[in-house]
Amino acid sequence: MAARFLRQHGYKILYRNFRGRTGGEIDIVCRDHDTLVFVEVKTRGSEAFGRPLETIRADQRNRIARGGLAWLRLLDDPEILFRFDVVEVRMDTGGKAECELVKNAFQLPQSYIY
Repeated sequence: MAARFLRQHGYKILYRNFRGRTGGEIDIVCRDHDTLVFVEVKTRGSEAFGRPLETIRADQRNRIARGGLAWLRLLDDPEILFRFDVVEVRMDTGGKAECELVKNAFQLPQSYIY
């Protein structure tokens, strides 16, 4: 559902469920024009405990960052533009889903160098 949502918004899906050798992982790797985008998909049934974006802990951001860096190392192109987005999927009580895109949801932690 999130991949379909991204395609509808002009993204080109490159890979799903990427796992780097260093333990990092990315839900969806795609392109938004000239930018490589690493997308985390977060689904929640309600916002009782906050927005889906707010549930991404520091250790999860680090795991996503490791996955993004692993992908970038495969490309070996230090000049490539990239960012980390989040697709929030909210399910209502009737089972209907609503997606929202959060561009540039977070940056690489300072401890990671590409």
